[in-house]
Amino acid sequence: MPALQSRLGVAAAALLAALAGGGLSLAVEVLQNYLPSRVPSNIDLACNLIGAMIGAAAGMNWGRALVDGGRLHRLRVRLVVGGQAADFGLVLLGLWLLAQLNPELLLFGTGDLRTLLELPPLPYSAGRFFVIEAGVAAAGALAAGLIAWSLLRQQQLGLLVALLLPALLVKAFASALLVNAAQFAHWITPGNATGLAIGAIALLAATHLPPLAQRMLAALALLFATALVNLAPENPYIAASLAVWQQGHFLNFNGLTRLVSSLWPFAALPYLMLPRARHGEHS
Repeated sequence: MPALQSRLGVAAAALLAALAGGGLSLAVEVLQNYLPSRVPSNIDLACNLIGAMIGAAAGMNWGRALVDGGRLHRLRVRLVVGGQAADFGLVLLGLWLLAQLNPELLLFGTGDLRTLLELPPLPYSAGRFFVIEAGVAAAGALAAGLIAWSLLRQQQLGLLVALLLPALLVKAFASALLVNAAQFAHWITPGNATGLAIGAIALLAATHLPPLAQRMLAALALLFATALVNLAPENPYIAASLAVWQQGHFLNFNGLTRLVSSLWPFAALPYLMLPRARHGEHS
């Protein structure tokens, strides 16, 4: 909405934003007529329209303060390099953090296509799962960390920690809220701890590489982690801890996080292949 205010005015922009949200909800409800497992609801449509109106009203009051020269925009200009490629990278990192909200997934594991491709997992053994879990955590941290590093205007390790630490907090929050408060740390396993240590050391070393080498390494780490995710055996201990998980009202939300996680590597790879202007690259 703030992007439309300068062209249409505040009232017209708010009305258009509310109508766009309501129109999207109407389209979703109509499409549910063709899905046997779904039932369209006028109540859902009304609630979504009210939500769109609330969002439009919030945009009228606070939208300009966050974008187009506002506080959020100034923070983005100060910390992140300019350009549309950087905007794409920021969206990727936001989606990566969203994917961590699914407690079913391996730590930093994305690109799981086993259900779609009907890939059988490897037979379970404690040693095999330890190696795969550590590899996924290490490669995932390295790939996401290098993507974040490439976006920073002033490349400081503290800002890199400011990304990876919230990802761990999001994982703990999801485990506590969605599964069981007493199991908020069930994902802190020897494999994940080892993988995080290896990933942190590799990331620290990779920050000294040239920008092109960093992107190539991030792409290789992404491919490596995705391959391991699709080979990972089912861990009976994790399955037992999730057996009490009642998704309930979070069913659609967890479906969204699973979808984001499955598609994330295949969006991140094209980003890493985007050409960079020489003056915008960092050493």
